[in-house]
Amino acid sequence: MKHAYRIMLAALLSAMMAAVAAQGLPGATVKKDDAPAGKSAPSRDGDKGGWRERCKQNPQECENKKAEFQKQHEECRANPEKCQADRAAKREERCRANPQQCEAVKKKMQERREQCKADPEKCRAEAKSRREERCKADPKRCEEMKAQLEKRREECKADPAACKAGGGRKPAAK
Repeated sequence: MKHAYRIMLAALLSAMMAAVAAQGLPGATVKKDDAPAGKSAPSRDGDKGGWRERCKQNPQECENKKAEFQKQHEECRANPEKCQADRAAKREERCRANPQQCEAVKKKMQERREQCKADPEKCRAEAKSRREERCKADPKRCEEMKAQLEKRREECKADPAACKAGGGRKPAAK
């Protein structure tokens, strides 16, 4: 359970930092090369499906990115301490760039952790609701994730030593 909270914390912090990085400097605008004069590029705020659109437009680039992410994921499985240190360094860099936003995110995450500790059932229900929304939005991806989860459960049943003690979420470093 503690491991799940850490993952949730890391994901939330990463998402918040990505949003901060995407916003850039206050008052600054970026104009697309093909945008008419005086018009700025469309904002990526709230554009959660933007990468899906880009993948539809350029599937080869998307496959390359997926392969790159998969390679990175395997490297992190092989050496989790290095990846954790890299993520911490990036997080610190983002926090140095925008300490107020970083503090706000930390405070919000601490409040969320306390809420979940006080009422874990509510947090589970909210997570289930978000998962159901994602599945409605992208049923194919949802089925893929369910198949991966089932495969992982079978692997952990077959070889419990290969899974970490915290619920079998990640394999032990090889």
